[in-house]
Amino acid sequence: MFAWAYTARLVRGQVLSLREREFVDAARIMSAGKWHILFRQLLPNLWAPVLISFALAVPQNITTEAALSYLGVGVIPPNPDWGALLSDASQFFLQDPMYLFVPGVLLLMLVLALNLLGDGVRDALDPRAARG
Repeated sequence: MFAWAYTARLVRGQVLSLREREFVDAARIMSAGKWHILFRQLLPNLWAPVLISFALAVPQNITTEAALSYLGVGVIPPNPDWGALLSDASQFFLQDPMYLFVPGVLLLMLVLALNLLGDGVRDALDPRAARG
């Protein structure tokens, strides 16, 4: 719910940077309208940073939600949740440590995999990245 602010700041910064570029000036000189500049010049250059932002925000949101659920202020108990599972398992840690270890490792693997996927998306779509 609150994660959109970072993406909005990123988009605003990109638009402020892109509107000073030569291809936008060329479109203005050719008397292109504001909607043409927006949809044909700016938006195609904005989709990669927005996609990268969302790809990197997903693991952060999963971790935040699991932490809130672990503290008891997340998802309501009949629904399955990583944090609630870890919270329930912490009561039985001394009897069976695997009950806590398995969901913790799986949550770690999920977040790590999504972070690596986000980094891969960023490397694939970032035009300023060095390819070599």
